[in-house]
Amino acid sequence: MIKVILNGAGGRMGREIEEILLGGDGEAILAAAVDKNVEGVQYKKLTQYTGEADVIVDFSHHSATNELVAYAIARRLPVVIATTGHTDEEKALIRETAKSVPVFFAANFSLGIAVLVELAKKAVAMFPDADVEIIEAHHNRKVDAPSGTAKMIADSLRNVRPEAEFVYGRNGMKKREKNEIGIHALRLGNNPGMHQVIVATDSQTLTLQHQAESRSVFADGAIVAAKYIAGKEPGLYDMETMLADVL
Repeated sequence: MIKVILNGAGGRMGREIEEILLGGDGEAILAAAVDKNVEGVQYKKLTQYTGEADVIVDFSHHSATNELVAYAIARRLPVVIATTGHTDEEKALIRETAKSVPVFFAANFSLGIAVLVELAKKAVAMFPDADVEIIEAHHNRKVDAPSGTAKMIADSLRNVRPEAEFVYGRNGMKKREKNEIGIHALRLGNNPGMHQVIVATDSQTLTLQHQAESRSVFADGAIVAAKYIAGKEPGLYDMETMLADVL
């Protein structure tokens, strides 16, 4: 059994995680709920909780990175970072933190997305001259675009197409260059998350798509990550690391 500090407990994803921890199988339980923006949550700040814990799960906001990692290092606790939209400086801080404590950092906690990434890399490698486009769709309240997951997919494709240049949306009069990977964002309705990778040659088109049917898929993945990282050595972990380790 692991005891989880939940940071960002009052948000949509925080409430999903709390529900799992309070009504789950007992392998992971809620040690403390923290949220500075929501009334009625146990604690306003991480530093207010000094009790027992095995791991922190963060679903707050990327702007809280400094406070989050400082607390994790001070208490020598592993941390699962499930927020998106981090700046380059915040990402550098996360990498530095991983030298002191285990850090699980992923743009998307869906197992299906991890499978999509692996399939997309294989497809792009098999069709080296194909055009590649990435499309993502999310609910109309999401503020960052394109999504962290779309960026993560694009970055992974650079492993098999290192010369790729990212183009965010298209506008104006300009011919598509061969080495481009287009990345496009849609914001509409209550969509919890859709990601497509389209690989097209002159004679055929392959479309790989993942659709999240509810936000619980991300909450479930974050709990799995928390169980995985508890007790690990310091380092930077992600979905690919976990899948390689457990499969």
